[in-house]
Amino acid sequence: MMNLLAILISSMLVNNIVLMQFLGLCSFFGVSTKMKSVVGMGLAVIVVIFLSALITYPLYIFVLVPLEIAYIDTIAFILVIASLVQLTELVIKRFSQSLYKALGVYLPLIATNCAVLGVALTNIATPQSYPEALMFALGSGLGYALIIITFTAIRLRLDTANTPKALKGLPIAFVTASLMAMAFMGLAGII
Repeated sequence: MMNLLAILISSMLVNNIVLMQFLGLCSFFGVSTKMKSVVGMGLAVIVVIFLSALITYPLYIFVLVPLEIAYIDTIAFILVIASLVQLTELVIKRFSQSLYKALGVYLPLIATNCAVLGVALTNIATPQSYPEALMFALGSGLGYALIIITFTAIRLRLDTANTPKALKGLPIAFVTASLMAMAFMGLAGII
């Protein structure tokens, strides 16, 4: 049980998919201008990463490997992820039109979000059990949501700050993200 908790915390903080592995940066920088859309994106990414791990790990272990077609893992995983994103998009559109409009083009981009595919590929590349793979996926999704919400709060504050003209907008966002990455690197020795 402690091992699963360690995997969850480690994938959330120490091995964060955005700040340490630099995956999912397109939506990270693109959506992080409004808090409501960021919370929705964070929840959508958590759901898609977890559900994709729930499906792709057994798909690889029980179908692709026994049939000796493990070399098509990326294609198979992309199909699973794209299907899950379409399902997530339909649910969001059905239950929250305002969130659907706020997320705009970034919602379908979850399908091409390398963070989701990265978690699925990491799960099969590292020797771990199914519960460990699910904890890693859950922690990665929670870590993505934690970082994008925190980053958006800082970014909204910076928009009203007296920032030099040359740093306004994305430049200060990149500086902020790099400082956050360095801060989270400090957690590596603790956990």
